[in-house]
Amino acid sequence: MQDILERAARIRLVIFDVDGVLTDGSLYLGDDGQEYKAFNSRDGHGMVMLQESGVRIGIITGRTSQVVSIRMKSLGVEHLFQGCRDKLPAYEALKREIALDDDAIAYVGDDLVDLPIMRRVGLAIAVADAHHLVRGHAHLCTQARGGRGAAREVCELIMEAQGTWAGMIAGTP
Repeated sequence: MQDILERAARIRLVIFDVDGVLTDGSLYLGDDGQEYKAFNSRDGHGMVMLQESGVRIGIITGRTSQVVSIRMKSLGVEHLFQGCRDKLPAYEALKREIALDDDAIAYVGDDLVDLPIMRRVGLAIAVADAHHLVRGHAHLCTQARGGRGAAREVCELIMEAQGTWAGMIAGTP
């Protein structure tokens, strides 16, 4: 666990996948073709607190959905890449844009398309219900499942490792 905390202490950017990480992976489609997703409010609050603590958040997702844009805007997430079947180019672009090394980046994923990024970052995290190969390549596996508190768990861990969690819960980021 000490290695995980040391890795987490260096993180300046956390990148989340959406389906299976910020949601439980279910896709709800209406008769009109409209896509719906359910997000966990505690995950969202964790993401807001993490940003308030000085850590940036990015999203790289394979699907494109207006509801994801709306949700990320409401959370203050500035870096959103949608429709990325190959996620590595988006990762490289984001890394260049904010001038960070791999060691300063964490990635939270659940499926095989996440592996190329997870193999590069300083802290690779798999949600509890991730594909077994993804869990095998992760530095850390969450206790919570995707869409069920995994993102909050990650945010709190990073804030604890960076010494900002106590101030956050006391109301002084």
